[in-house]
Amino acid sequence: MANFMDYLSWRGDLTMQQSPLNEVDGVILARFSYAPFECAADAFSEENPTIGSVCAKLLAVEDLKSRLTQEDDWALLQTLMQCPRFRSLRLLAHENKLDLESQTQFSAITVQISDDQYYIAFRGTDRTLVGWKEDFNMSFVHPVPAQTLAVEYFTAIANTVCGELFLGGHSKGGNLAVYASAFCPADIQPRIRAVYNFDGPGFDACVLDTASYQAVCSRVHTFVPQSSIVGMLLEHEETYSIVHSTQKTGIWQHDIYSWQLMCNQFTCLDTVTNSSRFINSALKAWLTEMDRAKREKFVDTCYALLRSTNAQTLDDLGDSWFACAKTILKAARHLDESDRKIVSEALRTLMKCAKNEIFQRPRK
Repeated sequence: MANFMDYLSWRGDLTMQQSPLNEVDGVILARFSYAPFECAADAFSEENPTIGSVCAKLLAVEDLKSRLTQEDDWALLQTLMQCPRFRSLRLLAHENKLDLESQTQFSAITVQISDDQYYIAFRGTDRTLVGWKEDFNMSFVHPVPAQTLAVEYFTAIANTVCGELFLGGHSKGGNLAVYASAFCPADIQPRIRAVYNFDGPGFDACVLDTASYQAVCSRVHTFVPQSSIVGMLLEHEETYSIVHSTQKTGIWQHDIYSWQLMCNQFTCLDTVTNSSRFINSALKAWLTEMDRAKREKFVDTCYALLRSTNAQTLDDLGDSWFACAKTILKAARHLDESDRKIVSEALRTLMKCAKNEIFQRPRK
């Protein structure tokens, strides 16, 4: 079995001129966008920063490993720093915003692939609670702040550079890439060559029905693992490819290091698993039974309970899970009656939808 780290060993000696950008390059750059570039901000003040020079700066940061969202990212940065295919690619306009008040988590970077080609990579959800909160906000808010920032960032880049444009991202980053391509100014859209969405959630029907989304839909390439959960959320208009993941559990298949490939293409399957279809149907039924106001109240209340622990990240919750659980239970006892009722009803509705889905599935 091979993943994109193996691809870097096989084909990392080929330049982008010798072998043009492909879907595997797209997922590598999407993963690269998770790097904590804010730790090496001075690298971007240098003339013509490259992937190689920025990786070197990052790897010199003393506590870098604690800042990475995945352990495998350390090896990726080491490999990209030395890889002929990537190390000399120029980096432009890194932007990062994390704001608790507006519930915004956004980060993007632009990679110059050649003289006239650019790849705009949007970071997915990081470890911060506010980042996950913004993801859940997508079920009742359009647009969320990160989507607005994605359009603004992409528009600014497109107006600064000349040539063809590629966009991509993993998880929420994939959603942002699609959204930016759909809602950028109409005169920019013809320059978009491809949009790579790696297991990113979809959109509300009000987005899919717009003429601007329809104008780029045929250039959107969505990839989900066989037991996808995140990538199957909300609605998709575009066709999607189902990638074989070596992880057995659905949520862990969101890890793109587990996605298998051959040469410069992913190894694809014919259909998603029954568990993916079950979760997808149950969640969509659940969202359908709750109006936007109830979705918002449910998400806000759950977020407030988590924030009562003073945790900022998922790691904070995990490191002191017992103390956090006690704090959450204590805070739950002090909820307003109306808030407690909405949370209880939402959970009962979710269980009902799951139960209905079980009994409606054909028996083997």
